[in-house]
Amino acid sequence: MITYDPISEDLLLDWFVGLNTPEGFRAELIEGEFLLKPLPDGSHEHCLSRIASRIHTGSRTAMAFSGNKGLKLRSAHACPQDHVIPDGTLAPRDLRLYRGADPWMPCAGVAMVVEVTDARPETDRETKPRCYARGGIPLYLLVDREASSITLFGDPEKDEYRERRTRPFGKPITLPAPFGFDLDTADFL
Repeated sequence: MITYDPISEDLLLDWFVGLNTPEGFRAELIEGEFLLKPLPDGSHEHCLSRIASRIHTGSRTAMAFSGNKGLKLRSAHACPQDHVIPDGTLAPRDLRLYRGADPWMPCAGVAMVVEVTDARPETDRETKPRCYARGGIPLYLLVDREASSITLFGDPEKDEYRERRTRPFGKPITLPAPFGFDLDTADFL
């Protein structure tokens, strides 16, 4: 864990935002830790692609989808804001959140973020729900490949989601408004 001196916080954040990440990796600053994550494998992208496609065709509200969009979120610590890169970020298309947005944009207006577990599943299962809840993101969808399940977190308050529904792959999970449909997970297996 890296601790921060308040005097150097701005310098540290400037360094992170300008970080030249090694090819094949992406960098996040989450709860005071720098994380370098490798780019996702094909199975990871298959799940994400299925979700994006189904939201595009099934959602009651037209959604814009962005893969790997940097979000700035409130931090729980006396350190810079969390800088998190969800696998997928969804917002109502009419908000036009992505057009002209900085590489690290605020999360206001985001309807849901999606994560598909990878080399560090504990980050997606434990740390990121806290971050996204603190950011006030209404819904967090976690595709847990190791557990063969999908979990929808909702009703954020402080640094936790008060609602959580888990379904095994092969069973649909209901996405509430603004989506308003059952997400089929049959081919996530």
